[in-house]
Amino acid sequence: MEGATSSLRSQRVAVVTGGNKGIGLEVCRQLAASGITVVLTARDETRGVEAAERLRGMGLSSVVFHQLEVTDSSSVARLADFLKTRFGKLDILVNNAAVGGMEYAQGVDNNEEQFVGMDVLQRLQWMRKQGRETYDTAKNGVQTNYYGAKHVIQGLLPLLLSSSEGKIVNVSSALGLLRFLGNEDLRKELDDIDNLTEERLDEVLASFLKDFEAGELEAHGWPMGSAAYKVAKVAMNAYTRISARKHPALRINCAHPGYVKTDLTINSGFLTPEEGARNVVTVALLPDGGPTGAFFDEGKEASFV
Repeated sequence: MEGATSSLRSQRVAVVTGGNKGIGLEVCRQLAASGITVVLTARDETRGVEAAERLRGMGLSSVVFHQLEVTDSSSVARLADFLKTRFGKLDILVNNAAVGGMEYAQGVDNNEEQFVGMDVLQRLQWMRKQGRETYDTAKNGVQTNYYGAKHVIQGLLPLLLSSSEGKIVNVSSALGLLRFLGNEDLRKELDDIDNLTEERLDEVLASFLKDFEAGELEAHGWPMGSAAYKVAKVAMNAYTRISARKHPALRINCAHPGYVKTDLTINSGFLTPEEGARNVVTVALLPDGGPTGAFFDEGKEASFV
């Protein structure tokens, strides 16, 4: 029994949120192919089970499924209990679960041929024209993309600290760079990581939602177009840096996978999910003692600004 326990302790374990499709599914596949035990999580149990079975059908027997709703603290607690009982630790957490913060009409034409010849800006503009942002979608975007990731980190932190060197990769976006904030004072404040607090991030997000509801985003320097997605990713980037400072034993970084063809982008991206996932997995598998509190743009360290 002791040998079996020792074997489990030596086996690297990863959790991937939003692992049933797109980038998340590919991250699971690539990590499992690297010899890592992968806990694929998804909100929808049926889809999550099917995704895990698909990977096991490829010979990746180390993939297991566990249901997870990132915005539900009791769901996070159940996952933590499962990991503690089964593995006693967690080596890698990839926070990938996200929503676009928009609502789209049924039957949007996402045929790839229509994007030929379009640059990034044109594709983003096309995507935004297909949907609309409401206060409810904005609130859900902030709750899922920022607070969901934060809840998962906090709930699994003791298990990550039980690893010889735990790693957290928060899947972010170039749209979450500080340059997209029109308020210069806020940009400087969010870049001042030595003095920034989690409580201040809560205040910033509350102000954003208040201004969204009042129709005053532009007047207060908030980004326009995919506003909630951008602001939530700005907050995630800042929280990543705060967390890295607070927990120096861990490697905590952000990874922008690139503009990927997924449901979230209505298939308008340039990269395949496999290519986008590779940019995330590169950060997850950085050597021990590597960077922490950093932003990686398609696998290369870059600025948060």
